[in-house]
Amino acid sequence: MIEFINALGEAFYIFLTALLHIFKDRPKLRHFVDRVIYIGADTVPVVVITSLFTGGVLALQTYSTLHEFNSEYLIGALVALSMGRELGPVLTSLMVVARVGSAITASIGTMKVTEQIDALETLAINPYAYITSPILFACMIDLPLLTILSDISGIIGGYLVSTLIFHINGHMYWDKTKEIVDFYDIYGGLYKAFAYGIVIATVSNYFGFKTSGGNQGVGRATTSSVVISSMLILILDYFLTAIIYT
Repeated sequence: MIEFINALGEAFYIFLTALLHIFKDRPKLRHFVDRVIYIGADTVPVVVITSLFTGGVLALQTYSTLHEFNSEYLIGALVALSMGRELGPVLTSLMVVARVGSAITASIGTMKVTEQIDALETLAINPYAYITSPILFACMIDLPLLTILSDISGIIGGYLVSTLIFHINGHMYWDKTKEIVDFYDIYGGLYKAFAYGIVIATVSNYFGFKTSGGNQGVGRATTSSVVISSMLILILDYFLTAIIYT
């Protein structure tokens, strides 16, 4: 229990320090831009493909049930609500954890075991300002943007399945989606994505800086980072859903 509290305190300290150095003693703009591109732009194909097929699966799974009640025209709204409220932010965050969070932890962990972080401190360079601040900034910016892209891709995936396979009227698909789905449904998902971005950055940074034990230690830290980040995202999703939508 004491170890858990210590770990929680250290992670919170890393988050606050990184957040502070976004506005104070921040590194060059180039470091921020590089992280935004790496975390955001380079993850776009993974998010688009995953969300496109997720929307298609939602349409496939719900058509038979809705068809029994002659309500198949509601598939668009159901897909949009599912993507906007839950699947968009959660799936996007899990994809970022798998692709980026693990790489961040491995990168920082390698710097730690090879004493590169000690070298930065010797040169009077704050490692939190230099390393963690751009990561936190990029995650807070990129996760909501990727979630928007995920929502759009999922809705398009549902549209393609509905119109090409089940021959549902395309105009009715979009009309019912616009009629039932409120912007608040989408905004709520973006709030979630912002929070998940903080979780991913904080956990990845924490396990990177806590790495020890050479190459094997880097592997253990990377695995722990992915597992803990994924668990926290799903746990936090429950509480955020209860706060935002109830």
